[in-house]
Amino acid sequence: MLVAVSLHAAGAAAQTQEPVELVDQQHCMFCHTSDAPFLAPSFHQIAQRYRDQPNASTMLEEKLRHGGKVHWGDMSMPLPADRGGPLSAEDARTLVQWVLSQ
Repeated sequence: MLVAVSLHAAGAAAQTQEPVELVDQQHCMFCHTSDAPFLAPSFHQIAQRYRDQPNASTMLEEKLRHGGKVHWGDMSMPLPADRGGPLSAEDARTLVQWVLSQ
């Protein structure tokens, strides 16, 4: 029974739906793609790098909400005003959970 619950939970995490409106609003695809580096790392690369790191979600949510210094490559995360406007904590969490599920 425990194995079935664990497998179901793992499957549910892998099936996180893309938050299309947020991705469009924040212009995520201007710099990122799903599976190949472009101007910034792909969502798959971000997920691989941060998925198992403690506090990664919090750090990534803050970076989305406030922009930030370079963590990867030469390009920093643009300020929210340059990406589509302010982002609530809840919306940042939604985007980060989707990216980490890649």
